[in-house]
Amino acid sequence: MPYTLAGPVHHELLIKKSRFIACVEPMADRAGALVRVAELRAAHPGATHVCWALLAGGQSAAVDDGEPGGTAGRPMLEVLRHQDLESVLATVVRYFGGVKLGAGGLLRAYTDSVAQALLGVDKVALQRRCELHCQLPYALEGHVRRALEAGGAQLLAARHGSLVGLSFSVPEAAQAALVLRLNELGQGQLGWVDAPV
Repeated sequence: MPYTLAGPVHHELLIKKSRFIACVEPMADRAGALVRVAELRAAHPGATHVCWALLAGGQSAAVDDGEPGGTAGRPMLEVLRHQDLESVLATVVRYFGGVKLGAGGLLRAYTDSVAQALLGVDKVALQRRCELHCQLPYALEGHVRRALEAGGAQLLAARHGSLVGLSFSVPEAAQAALVLRLNELGQGQLGWVDAPV
């Protein structure tokens, strides 16, 4: 079972006057990762490199940011894989200290920065969620909202027209039971739709 992190974790290494500032944090997709990397570049204008690795399904990436190929991003990504993590971003901001570390030294520095940040971290089981949409009469809205809350669903949107349209997400493991419960509550008056209405 893949895990993610409850929140960001940090670690800093000093190696031959070079400073490596690591952060590993939850991240759902590449768009979010790019925003975070841009924030780090702005926060550390004097940094030589901002290397990063994203492990997020089909959106995974490994970026060396000017370091010799394969010495930063890929080793960081392998640390995340070895820890059985998913939906996480590892970043390492490097301030060059004037002494070259060589390819092996760089590989160890980036790997150790991320691995040290993850020491003793509390992992959270990653719950895959699915999004569902339904329509129902106004008279059922209160009952359905209570059932959603009891079923661990998160209400995403509510639209009020001739019918009430609800969009919500639910852990995949709880989906079947919640749909069954909502169908029982609706007594044939609750309809499922493919997209928000």
